[in-house]
Amino acid sequence: MRDRLIVGLDLPTLKEAEKAVRELEGAVSFYKIGYQLAFAGGLDFARELASGGTKVFLDMKLLDIDNTVAKGVENIVKMGMTMLTLHAYPKTMRAAVKAARGSELCLLGVTVLTSMDEQDVIDAGYEYDPHTLVLRRSEQALHAGMGGIVCSAEEAEAVRRIVGPDLAVVTPGIRPAGSEHGDQKRVVTPAQAIRNGSSHLVVGRPIVAAPDRRAAAEAILAEMQSA
Repeated sequence: MRDRLIVGLDLPTLKEAEKAVRELEGAVSFYKIGYQLAFAGGLDFARELASGGTKVFLDMKLLDIDNTVAKGVENIVKMGMTMLTLHAYPKTMRAAVKAARGSELCLLGVTVLTSMDEQDVIDAGYEYDPHTLVLRRSEQALHAGMGGIVCSAEEAEAVRRIVGPDLAVVTPGIRPAGSEHGDQKRVVTPAQAIRNGSSHLVVGRPIVAAPDRRAAAEAILAEMQSA
């Protein structure tokens, strides 16, 4: 299970992120770096982690014209990242897949953010409810040749039926039983996410904001193991 838990380093400074990694050494082998840390020196830190053999999920949610996405992906491949997110728009996904061909970078299509509910999706101008939109984008990601999907663990079981056993199904919005949901709206416990077919769980605040980060990570790993 250790390779299936991705800890989100959603921290404001590089110093705090480095401290979190030191505290989690031996318990965690996979980290997510997103916007907050990326713009505080996190990209160099991502390279450093990867060069030392640690898996890094670069959560950039790329979306741009095809050439810009392709050139970005080419450089991210050179960084040695394990996973990279982009929004699951068909043209964007096809451009990224072509740029990453021959590398070990796993490209993940972001379907619907776990902070969004049905009204949020309607307000964004989509004609589908979140569940239907997730499934539609999962089909498009499969056809584009992507390495996996990012979705809520609520949808993981249905997504797994679409994408089959081999693609990664990466689920944020994971909250241990009894914990605060924060700004997440579609949340699931670690054990339920594994039962639903998630290949990887992304957990940020329940670990990095915990008084004892290592104990929090180990408790989540134990809950995953019990699934």
